[in-house]
Amino acid sequence: MCRNITVLRGLEPAATTEEIEAAARQYVRKVSGVTAVSETTREPFEAAVAQVAAATATLLGALPPRRRAPGTVPPLRRPEVRARLEAAARGGG
Repeated sequence: MCRNITVLRGLEPAATTEEIEAAARQYVRKVSGVTAVSETTREPFEAAVAQVAAATATLLGALPPRRRAPGTVPPLRRPEVRARLEAAARGGG
């Protein structure tokens, strides 16, 4: 269902809070159909992201280690994605 969410279990170093929240946000966007958060959707959307992120962190902490690392690198670990996000935060994109 959520093809854009990458596997977080088995990453070295382990998945960060930021990566877990990004995956939760992508999941909530997909299932809710909310692509742009508005004043009317902000509170329930952000509450759902927090709940999904907490459940994901609990799940990742409870599962046994993977035998192999995931086959893909999460977007937040890709230099081109980090550069794009940093440019956007500075107002350049």
